[in-house]
Amino acid sequence: MQIQKELGHYKSPRRFICIINLQYALASENPNIGNVRESFFINQLGVLEPMKYTPEGDFAYKDYVFEIGGRGKTNKQVKHLDNSYVVADGIEVGHLRKIPLWMFGFLY
Repeated sequence: MQIQKELGHYKSPRRFICIINLQYALASENPNIGNVRESFFINQLGVLEPMKYTPEGDFAYKDYVFEIGGRGKTNKQVKHLDNSYVVADGIEVGHLRKIPLWMFGFLY
């Protein structure tokens, strides 16, 4: 899975396993749910074009910035950016700039 640096810096180094079930098989305890969410997201969207890290938000895809989180995730970190969206796990429907994480499964 290819992720490019942007602006010469990014958040702490992260590793993503393409097959999400492997995270549960290889972990001695339950894997970090945030990493599972982000792995799923880049696994689905990354097949179309390489993802980029951004200093604000979690990932950028073309001109869009995405912040990944759970049900309570807000757009606080990215609300000042045009074309920014919150991708939330644990919700059934989206509203305004909040998109359910499961919907990205239809892109694959």
